[in-house]
Parts: sequence; C-alpha cells; structure tokens
Amino acid sequence: MVEKLEVEGQEKSKTGYKISDIFKFLGCSLFGCFMFLYPWDTTGGTYNTALSVLTEALDALIRQNIPWLLTVVVIFSAVSALVGCFWKIQKSGRFSWIFPLMFVSKPYALTRLIALAVTICVVFEVGPEAVRSEDVGGSMVSLAQTLIAIAVTLSFVLPFLTDCGIMEFMGILLRPLIRPLFKVPGRASVDLIASWLASSNTAVLITGNQHQNGYYSKREAASIMTNFSLVSIPFCMVIAETLNVTNHFLLLYGSVTAIGLLLAMIGVRIPPLANIPDEYCGEKNINEEVPEASSLLGWAWLAAMKRAQKFGFMNALDAAGKMTIGIIMDLIPIVIAWGTLGSLLVNETSIMQWISYPMGAYMSFLGIEGAFDIAPATLVGFIDMFIPALITSPDLPVQTRFLVAGLSLVQIIYLTEVGSIIVKSNVGLDIKRLFVIFLERTIIALPLLAFISKSL
Repeated sequence: MVEKLEVEGQEKSKTGYKISDIFKFLGCSLFGCFMFLYPWDTTGGTYNTALSVLTEALDALIRQNIPWLLTVVVIFSAVSALVGCFWKIQKSGRFSWIFPLMFVSKPYALTRLIALAVTICVVFEVGPEAVRSEDVGGSMVSLAQTLIAIAVTLSFVLPFLTDCGIMEFMGILLRPLIRPLFKVPGRASVDLIASWLASSNTAVLITGNQHQNGYYSKREAASIMTNFSLVSIPFCMVIAETLNVTNHFLLLYGSVTAIGLLLAMIGVRIPPLANIPDEYCGEKNINEEVPEASSLLGWAWLAAMKRAQKFGFMNALDAAGKMTIGIIMDLIPIVIAWGTLGSLLVNETSIMQWISYPMGAYMSFLGIEGAFDIAPATLVGFIDMFIPALITSPDLPVQTRFLVAGLSLVQIIYLTEVGSIIVKSNVGLDIKRLFVIFLERTIIALPLLAFISKSL
C-alpha cells in the first residue's frame, strides 16, 4: 500500500501536474489564507489575523530583548547611504541585490541622516523636546520598531499567499467582476481582503511584491495601492473610539466600504492613475484570459497548478530574506524622517490652518457644522491617518466627528506608512501625484459623508 501511494505521488495527473503540486496549492495556500485572512478571536470579542498576532508577539520580543536593533538599523542605513554618495563600487556579484538599498540618491541619503538624528534624539533623550516628544519623533520611532516585526513576519509568510496558486485561482474566477469595475486583475481581490482583515500596509507590500514579480503593471499596482488598501477593521474601531462614535460603527464601516469602492471605480478612470503606463517590471507573468474551450473554474485550477509547480521552499526563504532587509533598510528611515517632519508641521506651526482654508469653505458650502474647525483635519491625514482623530475636538457635534472618522478612513494615503511604501515601489507615483490622488478622494468623499452623517 505504501509503495502504491509513493508511486501515485510521483505520477502526473491528466493535467500534467503532480500530486505534490496539488498539495502545494491547497495546503500552502490554505496556510497563507489562514495567516493573512482568517479573523481570529484573540481577547474576548477582539478579532485579529494570525499574522497580526505573530507580528505583535515578535514586536514585544524585540522591544524586550533587543531594543537597540532599530538604532543599529538606522545607523547602518545612514552610514551606507553617506558612503555611497562619495564612493562608487562595482555593483555586481552574489550580493549585488543589496547595493541599491545601501547606495541611494542624495535626497534619500538626506532622509536617512534625518532619521538617524531623530532616532538619536528619541533613544538617548537629547535634543529639542519638540522632536523627541511622544507625539512626534517618539511615535515615529515606535512605529518603526513595529515595522521591523512586520517586515520579518510578512516577508516569510507572504510566499504562501502569493506564490502557491491562490492568487491565480481567485484572479481568474473574479476577473469578470473586478476587471470591468476597477480595471485591475481579479487577483487584486486578495489584496483588498488582506487590507480589510490584516492592515493596509500589508496589502500595499503584497501589491508591491506582485508588481516586482511581473503580475501587475505600473498602472495596475498604483491603482490597487491607492484604492484597495482600506484600513483594517480593528483600526477602524480605534478611530471610532477616539472620536467617540462607536455606537455608529456599523454605519461608519459600511459607509467607508461603499465609498471606498466608489472612489476606486472613479479614481482608476481619471488622472493621475489613468495616465500611468501599463509597463511591467521585467517579464509579464500574468494571463487571466480564459480560452473558449475551457470553463472558468477549470482554467482557474490549471493556472493555480502551474503557479504551485514553480513554488520551492528554499527559493521562498531566499526571497523572504531579501524582502525583509529591503523593508528594514529602505522604508524605516523614510517613516521616521517624513513622519517626524510632518508631525512637526502640524504640531508646531499654524500653516495647516492657512492651507486648509479652501477645504473649510468647501465644507461650509456643503452645510457641515464646524467646517473651519475641522478643515485642518481634512488635510493632515496625508501625513498620518490617526492625526485627524487626535486634533478633532470632542465637543463638536456627533455628525461632524462621524464625518472626520469616515474621511480619515477613506483617504487611505498617508506618508508615515502606506505613502512611503508606494513612493519606494517604483509604480509611477511620487509625493506630488499621491497628494493629488489624496485630494481627489477627499473632495469626492466629503459630500457623500456629509449626506450620510445627517442621518445621525
């Protein structure tokens, strides 16, 4: 019996694929879906994904046992960038993949030096109080420490979701729905579910990885990153609690979901997203077209088998290690530097009051109570999506607080996390274009949220 099973395990099925390929698709994909998508009841009614639980545990472990790790990372990234500005070396060989992370352009070298200065101020409690305060540099350094844990867990679990066939399977099945509505491949539905149940930065990192591997064009990746990366349900609850609108949470999340999908349908059809070329990073590796002689389900199965056949654990580990180092070296300094500078702009200057005046006038026209009081909150979300909730007065009417909560959740693009990842993903979006998309989403969403809030 054992010999028979061994022979069968080596034989190919009628489709030309081994039993081991079927196991890799079903088993490994199931593990990936469980880690990224399964809502797990962690503490009596609080739901989180297994990946988030693992990330939180690793984050606590790092903070407790190696709190100096972040400082070492930031120092190394800053020194390597500084050296790279003056010393050119032969960027070839076995470790050539790491050189673009170490030797960056002068603007990014400056970013890393600023991140180093902020980290030193916070860790050693020196320098201006405004920089190292808990609301400015302190929060950015804490966020960067969490990103280390995210980088490790995400990178090593991600291949089970993206490389074992489930993306191809879902992509072909959902293409008839997703492609006409959002002009992106059907596999983008997995990114959307990941952001709903895990986190928006997780979904953006998944999309960036898929673009690098030839599964999304620049335009498709940019569209998915800026439209499908909705914030997770747990974070929506945090925003609702901060603004004291938890008793309207179902209406809030339902509104955010509906408006988010509408914004996606509109956003992909107007500039700047519509003007990004359909260029692939290297060879195009996606084909969701179903031949006339095949059924939708049958072709989805064959595509999944073909992808699973290419999956290898050692290759996945190698790619995961490189991705971890890439996130740590490249993203963390940007989060610290840009996040701190943006927070200083909000907390230490009145410039947001001035530049947000047109938004106040727009909301006043829409009949929103306290329009000019919350005007800065409509723009500071570009820096960090939690800031609008923090600077909104609890004395404002519930309708106004509901609107601020909903707006901060549908704007999606914020530089401290998602925006930084997008800029570094080489999908044709810089800070200027990101801000234009941010404004488009804000202007379109405001009247919709104003209408919904009047029902409270």
